Amino acid sequence: MTEDRGAAGPYIEYDGLPVLHGSEVKLPLIHPYAPVEAGRYVTPGGGRLTIRKAEKNAHLRITLDHLGCPAQCTPEKDAAFRRLALAAEGYCVQAGCRHLAAFGGGVLRSFEIRTGSIPLAAFVRAALAVELGDERPVDRLVQDAEAVAGPMRPANARGEEGQEEAG
Repeated sequence: MTEDRGAAGPYIEYDGLPVLHGSEVKLPLIHPYAPVEAGRYVTPGGGRLTIRKAEKNAHLRITLDHLGCPAQCTPEKDAAFRRLALAAEGYCVQAGCRHLAAFGGGVLRSFEIRTGSIPLAAFVRAALAVELGDERPVDRLVQDAEAVAGPMRPANARGEEGQEEAG
């Protein structure tokens, strides 16, 4: 079945997942326990995951988009993805990088992880787990990052600790 979404379309249903653009239907489906390498994938939660090296190779840039899938854009999932970005930022702070956590919320999320800090497979598994409603892998990465770099900044914009995240 094809669903026309205007200039960006056509979009096509794919194996019970939210609709994909016609150019994306041949992307491989990433499995949470398969080897992870640079490339572009369809995730079990219906997102598109892109992994690539950043310009200076000190970081990996990961984008996860959920266009056409509003179930992945809840405040709870945004908060979990933000905590995941902040866990990666902890390693950057410890290494002397001076950038804020690379995180874009909503349907397009972007992350940067320092090469050699968090294993890529662990980071991707945590992101895929959040898609499927499990925040435990994120919690483990946060604990590991805090053990190395100290407490993280407040994790979400909902103000669980009575304050908004500094941006």
